[in-house]
Amino acid sequence: MVFTDGKNIGFVASGGGRLPKTIAESSENNKKLISYFRNLPDICNALINPNLDSLLNEIFGSGVDERYLQDFELMTKKGLYSFDKTYLNKFYDNNYHLVTTPLNPLIVENLPQDIFDILIKTKYSASNISSISAIDINKIS
Repeated sequence: MVFTDGKNIGFVASGGGRLPKTIAESSENNKKLISYFRNLPDICNALINPNLDSLLNEIFGSGVDERYLQDFELMTKKGLYSFDKTYLNKFYDNNYHLVTTPLNPLIVENLPQDIFDILIKTKYSASNISSISAIDINKIS
């Protein structure tokens, strides 16, 4: 799932969790966004959340590995902030943690109009995603 705070762009691996209404109502638009962003060229390196290893050890009993990071780094190298569901397969749990941060974020004003029009419908309202380490999926509408 892809979303915006109006400037920055975030990518979320939903981990079996509830999706925002805008995503749940249009799987076609979601597929179009994911395809667009996955096919962008890399524009930057990804910075791994410095607290990620301890968070994963606490939750799963094992830390960060390349397999876990693979998809998040792929999206972050395109300029997206990447988040993962903190407690997998708990449908009603709304907590997601930051996995990777782009060193050169892609911003919405640089998107083609058709992609912008779809993306802007799924907006994070709590704060600027560039300054947070966790999100509540309920704040994405």
